[in-house]
Amino acid sequence: MSLGRKARISHQIPSIGHAGALIAPKPPKPRRQLLEHTRARHRPPGRRKRRRRTRKEEKEEARGCPAPRPSVTVPGHAAGLPPRRSPAEMPLFSVPKEVAVGAAMLGVAFATGMLAGKRYPSLGFGTPKSSKSTIGKNSPLWQYILDHSLREHPILKKLRLLTVDHPHGKMMVSCDQAQLMANLVKLIKAKKVIEIGVFTGYNTLNMALVLPDNGKVIACDINEDYAKIGKPLWKEAGVDHKIDLRIKPAIQTLDELLASGEAETFDFAFIDADKESYIEYYEKCLRLIKKGGIIAIDNILWGGRVLKPRKDDLAAQTIHQLNEKLLRDARINISILPMGDGVTLAFKL
Repeated sequence: MSLGRKARISHQIPSIGHAGALIAPKPPKPRRQLLEHTRARHRPPGRRKRRRRTRKEEKEEARGCPAPRPSVTVPGHAAGLPPRRSPAEMPLFSVPKEVAVGAAMLGVAFATGMLAGKRYPSLGFGTPKSSKSTIGKNSPLWQYILDHSLREHPILKKLRLLTVDHPHGKMMVSCDQAQLMANLVKLIKAKKVIEIGVFTGYNTLNMALVLPDNGKVIACDINEDYAKIGKPLWKEAGVDHKIDLRIKPAIQTLDELLASGEAETFDFAFIDADKESYIEYYEKCLRLIKKGGIIAIDNILWGGRVLKPRKDDLAAQTIHQLNEKLLRDARINISILPMGDGVTLAFKL
């Protein structure tokens, strides 16, 4: 039975006084007054009844300028000070909404990346814990990369196969790296190129093929026997007139170029010779290269021996010193590519 029905029934039953006389029942409260009484009994403590607006306030609000409401002092608070708000009324963030949302999204992205990296390491999140993630030369994925990127000239392929059969064939620049060098030469519209370390001339031929007809590769080496393997193929490709092979110490050739006034006239240099002279090669090439030119330095990882160069490994020590020098050199911008045995691209500023 509802509360209102109980109240109506109780008001209809007459009560008996002290003398036994019947007392007339009190008239029932109107329904609206009964509801207000019930709401007042169940209203939470501290909650005030909403004040009805006066007619003056309604007129002022209709005109667009609401009248000031009388201040109400809440018990427990000093007069004139704003009442303390409950936790439910406090703002959730004290920073702008956009900043809060952005921070939350970054947090979600970070947590998702960490969880995905732990569950799916092959996705490449975070830092690999071992070198197993590196694509090996015998990997099917490596062959896939070559099949879908290498555009090798037929005569280049012929020279590469001849070089692979040589006892020192491992000295040859990898075909994908040689293609990158040629693409860079073509990209910057180079006309004058220096190559330190020719071997059979595979990379020499690759760069000569993309040079304009009046372009020139100054090819430096001390062993003509290796270069004789590639010379006939240079001629077969029709670029032998672009290649100036100089069989002498590269330092001597670089000094001759500087002495003849060719400083800052070359566009590109490729260094792949005796590692103990790398720092000197770099400094002289930097003087010969013009601003905006590129110096590519091969074997800067030296099979990983640069991590802890032994005292008796002068090559590893020199390469490591060069890597430290390049990092701090304000004359260039650099990028290290984990291609082949590692190659650094230095862009002269």
